[in-house]
Amino acid sequence: PPGFVESSCRSRIFWMKLNKLFLQGKFFQLEIYDPYTGPILLDEKLASRCGYVLSEDVWGNPIFRASVLSCHVANEEDELFSLTVNIKVSSFSSMRAAITYTYPMYCSYPSWASREIVCEENYMEVSVKTDVPAVSNDYTVAWMSALPETQNVAYQQWQLMFVSPSGRKRITVSDAVKLGYSFNNTLSRVYLRAPYHSNESDIGMVSGVNMNMVTSTSMYRQRWLLLLIDTTVSCPVDGISFTNTTLTWTVPSVIPTLVVQESTFLSKNIVMGIDDQVIVNPDKKKYLLEHNETHIRITIPIGAEGGKLKSSISDGVYGVIYSIHLFLEHTWTDAGWQTTKYTVIKSITTPFMPQIPTVINNTVPEERLFNVAFGHFLPDVSLVAIAIGNVPFTPREAQYHGLKVYETLFSNRTKGFILEVSFDDPYVLKEYVNRNETKYTLLINYTLSIGPEMTLYYHSAEVECVIADIELPEAVGYCDEENLYLTLPTFGLHQYWDLYLGNTLLNRHIALTNGYFAATNSTHLILQIPLFAVGVTYEEVSFQKIKARFDVALRKVRTMETLQIFSISCSFNSTEFIICHPDGTVTISAQMKTVPAIDMSKTKLRDSSCKPREYNEAHAFFKFHVTTCGTSVRFEGDHIIYENEISYEKETLPGHSMPTITRDPDYRLTVLCYYQAKETLVLGAFISDSATSPPFGSGTTVPRSNTAAYRRVRQALNVVSRVSKDESFTEFYEPNVAILKQSVEPVFLEVELKDESPNIELYLENCWVTRSLDFNSTPRWNITVDG
Repeated sequence: PPGFVESSCRSRIFWMKLNKLFLQGKFFQLEIYDPYTGPILLDEKLASRCGYVLSEDVWGNPIFRASVLSCHVANEEDELFSLTVNIKVSSFSSMRAAITYTYPMYCSYPSWASREIVCEENYMEVSVKTDVPAVSNDYTVAWMSALPETQNVAYQQWQLMFVSPSGRKRITVSDAVKLGYSFNNTLSRVYLRAPYHSNESDIGMVSGVNMNMVTSTSMYRQRWLLLLIDTTVSCPVDGISFTNTTLTWTVPSVIPTLVVQESTFLSKNIVMGIDDQVIVNPDKKKYLLEHNETHIRITIPIGAEGGKLKSSISDGVYGVIYSIHLFLEHTWTDAGWQTTKYTVIKSITTPFMPQIPTVINNTVPEERLFNVAFGHFLPDVSLVAIAIGNVPFTPREAQYHGLKVYETLFSNRTKGFILEVSFDDPYVLKEYVNRNETKYTLLINYTLSIGPEMTLYYHSAEVECVIADIELPEAVGYCDEENLYLTLPTFGLHQYWDLYLGNTLLNRHIALTNGYFAATNSTHLILQIPLFAVGVTYEEVSFQKIKARFDVALRKVRTMETLQIFSISCSFNSTEFIICHPDGTVTISAQMKTVPAIDMSKTKLRDSSCKPREYNEAHAFFKFHVTTCGTSVRFEGDHIIYENEISYEKETLPGHSMPTITRDPDYRLTVLCYYQAKETLVLGAFISDSATSPPFGSGTTVPRSNTAAYRRVRQALNVVSRVSKDESFTEFYEPNVAILKQSVEPVFLEVELKDESPNIELYLENCWVTRSLDFNSTPRWNITVDG
């Protein structure tokens, strides 16, 4: 079929290329057609002996090469040559039902050199004109070895004599054929074809290159004529070197076994080529052809035109292999041989070169779109599947899901795969970070098909982008006569952040327990906090006035980091209240509820010396500690209850006889403070400011008739600490007095629990000293840690 076969004749070589596209999914064989014996199947043994090469070019197309002196070639006066090849193609490996295409090739080669040597991939060939003088004036070792054998040469029969390190061997042509050699003569030439690494060959190094040499003499005797022809051949077997960017092929300029007198050697022409094409100007293709007295060197950039880069996988690593088919023709003259044309054909493939693919993050945060390039790959790589967050997609499925997957070309003739994914895609991981940022993470797993073998290759990547796209909520606070209110947006609540009351998560259960009212709509949360609810801080408590503050912390859900504190502070006019502070201080505003009215200045606690700090006609304001003023204590369940009583001193009118006459009514008001037992307290040794202490305790005023009271609880203990002047603990420093001590001088500290209840024990857990009145300030010096 048209386009299936291409052929040419380069120098003295038949070249034939088969188009691999016509052979996809099929099997083929080549037969050499001999007009006398018919078709002969081409196999490896026949190829090396008869001068054939069957291989592939770098693109995978089958290549057939044959010397014009190969077997079954029709020769017309050593100038016109023809060879017919049968190409058999079948869909079956057994080659049944094969279709045969007969293809003739022709080659004209009239300009023979005196000696021509071809170094092919699987054979070495030397051909010599028969009119070349047989014996040189300078007898070489080979000729000297051949002469004693001439008397044994049979009449009118060619014989070969090989010289090797193991000795001399004289054999007939038919015996040589059995050893893999091919010898024949044409109208004007004699040729010998030899395999590499035969028993008669030798390996020698010439200018750093290993050469395979067959030293031989062809002998023919006819009556008065004795013809001795030097059919020595030598071909390079290595000389290839690589760097990360280039490959270099080195061939010796002068090969001693092929040059009789090196002093007469003259290099005439050096030509390089790729496949069957001569490269006229190597520099234009960035090839480097250089030579000197010892070497001919060809340097090719890896990836250069004429060769091919192929993708490959080695131990799960992606990489490339570069292949190129070169030939070198070197023509020289010397006194012994006149002109020699020396041709070497070499297929070169680099070792595996790892090429770790790169993931390029071209994401533009403002577009909220991941743009990820994955490359660089050769054209023989294709994308099979892509997984986003462990969810696999084929390229078509990815497009249907809304992902964009497409190829892009790079300037170095490689390609990459572009993936575009929206930040809002459900398979993109989202994490709230810092104060107002979101970290978007795209987890990608690529599955690629590599090379013509379609080997699967897997590569994972992780791409992140952090953008400030979260707006922290702002709270609004206000108050009415009895409550504090806090309103804040519900966006992000419980997703990015939570509300905390101190170190306690403020959820619906805690809100109900503390007496808060929480309501939400589509956008906001509204918290209603009663004035005397748990969590309210009383910044100032005075006669008929309370300044109260409620704080709630906004914390990150995962890290518990506090982002900001929402606070509402208001002043309230209250006619009646009782506040039990955590340090045991109790403040009470008691209202007169008697008829007739009483003088509030004459009210008192159980200890009659405890009078009101402020008063008016209707109110009295008391402030005392639970360990003073006759306060009693009792335990009830897990609570400690402190109790006192506000009463009125009646005025009496002296009568002449009993009973006493008074106009004042009875006035008794019971005060109860509830504190939770077994709770760790922080105690200041030298200072106490109840006005800034958070209200962990609360109380209520009840009539003497034991009416049920609303309880707010926390333990308050009477703990006193003092600094002794010496180890006797008999004399102590006054409170709030600076104490000067040297760094190595001991400090004698006493902590005393005043409560006499048998159920209470004192354990000193942590004790430290700071420079300021703030217990949490730095620096600090520990006195005891963990008791």
